[in-house]
Amino acid sequence: MPTLVLIRHGQSAWNLENRFTGWWDVNLTELGIQEAEEAGAAMAAAGLDFDLAFTSVQTRAIKTLNIALEAMGRLWLPVEKDWHLNERHYGGLTGLNKAETAALHGDEQVHVWRRSFDVPPPLSEPGSPYDMTADRRYAGIAVPGTESLKDTIARVLPYWEERIAPELRLGKRIVISAHGNSLRALVKHLSGISDADIASLEIPTGKPIVYQLDDDLNAIERYYLHERAAG
Repeated sequence: MPTLVLIRHGQSAWNLENRFTGWWDVNLTELGIQEAEEAGAAMAAAGLDFDLAFTSVQTRAIKTLNIALEAMGRLWLPVEKDWHLNERHYGGLTGLNKAETAALHGDEQVHVWRRSFDVPPPLSEPGSPYDMTADRRYAGIAVPGTESLKDTIARVLPYWEERIAPELRLGKRIVISAHGNSLRALVKHLSGISDADIASLEIPTGKPIVYQLDDDLNAIERYYLHERAAG
């Protein structure tokens, strides 16, 4: 029975400041580091172990994975980093405070940008200080100007099918450290959540989601590790 664990990175500096982050690279806060350590300790205490790990190319997800694996004594595990697991690109909202953006554009419009399935935020302005097109990580990649959740799913799922699912079918135990929206894409796919219902799914920082899958990678069970431990 394949085992898959998903972890949203620990609290980041811009989570704390309530800013739209997307592809911009920010670090973990002290709380984020603690959340990652606690995630690793909880996985070890639950008897979970892994053969392979995947993460994005964003610092907050990479550090969360490394801290959690170190807490498990598994820092030596092979890790694949890939931009397809990045957070969704928030376009012109990147760097803006969410409350101030709501005051400017209205709560309803911001809710549409944040939670609709297929409506992307406005495009990044030319010359934006948050332009990532010259970043070495994305050499040769068409960096998006903005993304909806639907757009994010369209890049996450092919990577899942090409790189991650085959390893699970071989019996590998896998942990993925990524982001709220790239993980929502995977949860939607694995749990068969509708386009409408995925909008209300919130994935907390630093709380491992455990999937037990059948041989066809259909979800048999999904639970948050901290809820199972509390129960």
